[in-house]
Amino acid sequence: MAGPQNRFRLKNIDNTGFGTNSSVEGGRLVNPDGSNNVRKRGLPVWERISFYHTLLRMKRAHFFLTIMLFYTATNIFFASIYFLVGVHNLSGIQHSESVIDELLAAFFFSSQTLTTVGYGHVAPTGLITNAIASTESLIGILAFAVVTGLIYGRFSRPRAFLLFSSNALMAPFKNGKALMLRMATYKNNHLTDVEAQLTIALHVEENGKTVTRFYPLPLEMSRINSMASSWTIVHNITEESPLFNYDQKALSEAKAEVMVYVRAFDDHFSNTVQQRTSYLSSQVLFGARFIPMFQRSDDGSYTLLDLSKINAHEPADLP
Repeated sequence: MAGPQNRFRLKNIDNTGFGTNSSVEGGRLVNPDGSNNVRKRGLPVWERISFYHTLLRMKRAHFFLTIMLFYTATNIFFASIYFLVGVHNLSGIQHSESVIDELLAAFFFSSQTLTTVGYGHVAPTGLITNAIASTESLIGILAFAVVTGLIYGRFSRPRAFLLFSSNALMAPFKNGKALMLRMATYKNNHLTDVEAQLTIALHVEENGKTVTRFYPLPLEMSRINSMASSWTIVHNITEESPLFNYDQKALSEAKAEVMVYVRAFDDHFSNTVQQRTSYLSSQVLFGARFIPMFQRSDDGSYTLLDLSKINAHEPADLP
């Protein structure tokens, strides 16, 4: 594999948390959402998966679907128990020859008990039925307390809300070229003291063996005081750059991956937030530059930031 002429005098990073053995890597190291592309095994599922963290991080639609499935499954479970004990032990339910009608009646009584609504027209009779209803009420109180905590945790969890460009660009810069990517906040939050770090992973041959080396990519500006609009992160490619002498083919052969780490202070949460993403070599476009994504409003009273143009670029000749 052809590599850069200066790679042996560059100091790589050994404390990235990723191994150097390329033969055990599967695909990219960091997913676009910032999570590590690692799956674990060797322990039972309930020991290696935190359901709390899973419920906090899952998509909103999946979260509420999970709650609905749990609610429905719990009601079906208790409705089946009421049906097996006998719906005649539930006063206020009219006896029906239809099994479906009795199951539905037991299901709706279960939902009233689980949520502790208790309309009053149906009530359990007998020790067994009352014990079942009491147990379900306790489970309902505990379950809704947990769900309320999860909803609050998801709502209050600090997030950076950063939108990254889909591609990184190899663009002309100061009579040379530079690696550029763009990001912007897509919510109405305000980030200050924003700091960015770029690291590139390169697969190179050393002593006849392919290994993964990690190199820091110094930035033209690594920190800004306030992120009011978009920020184009620029790594100037000089002779000291790990990407010096790399063209698109060499970058692809090295299976390069640019990892982005951003940390900032959010005024709304009064807390530090962070976000990560990465770009594969196939996502790095050579000979292109970003098109400005902000402009003055028609009446000139404010600046308009068009988030749909976060990845807008045009061809540009490289030196």
